[in-house]
Amino acid sequence: MEFSAPLIEGRLIKRYKRFLADVTLGDGQVVTAHCPNTGSMLGCARPDSRVWLTHSDDPKRKLKYTWELVEVAQETLALINTSRPNRQVQSAIEAGRIDDLAGYTAVRSEVRYGSEKSRIDLHLSGHANRPDAWVEVKNVTLGEDGRGYFPDAVTTRGQKHLRELMAQAAAGERAVLFFCVNHTGVDSVAPADHIDPEYGRLLREAAGRGVEIMAWRAALSPTSLALETPLPVVLD
Repeated sequence: MEFSAPLIEGRLIKRYKRFLADVTLGDGQVVTAHCPNTGSMLGCARPDSRVWLTHSDDPKRKLKYTWELVEVAQETLALINTSRPNRQVQSAIEAGRIDDLAGYTAVRSEVRYGSEKSRIDLHLSGHANRPDAWVEVKNVTLGEDGRGYFPDAVTTRGQKHLRELMAQAAAGERAVLFFCVNHTGVDSVAPADHIDPEYGRLLREAAGRGVEIMAWRAALSPTSLALETPLPVVLD
């Protein structure tokens, strides 16, 4: 999976009002970019970080730039645009690169399901031998000492998704929580018990009730963002 055009490098001045970020471009111009991330972005919004933006010529857009990547440590990148992980995972599934999710003939996104009125990120159907798979995608950008953590803030929505997945597993369907690791310095993934202990508790319960938990790391650069490497998920 590639970006449609080369990214534009700059330096972050600040992120504010959740959806805005001021950036100094290489020529000294200061622009305000859209920040497509509603989370805390813990560790990903330090002033003076190197960042990369996309640019749009759409006359209907108020903000022409969108923040995509940030350098969180030397030569270590994170993808902060949360509109991209679902497409990263879907592209990898359709290309047959995720062995555990291969063999399905149809992939749909944002399908309504569950007693708590949720939408699943990806619904896979049409496998000759396996039940439908309900895949919830989570973007991992918080990394410390080689380990990725999710979530980066308390998430009641994420807790709801785990309950919904447990219900799907109990009904005989495949229920999958897929950690899309968009942090190139991460080698394993764990629940962020120090941030949201209830999420960690529910994640372990879900694993014990048949929810499949997967993690893949993306190879990130200013030109591409394809999933590349499966990672272990540590629940101990």
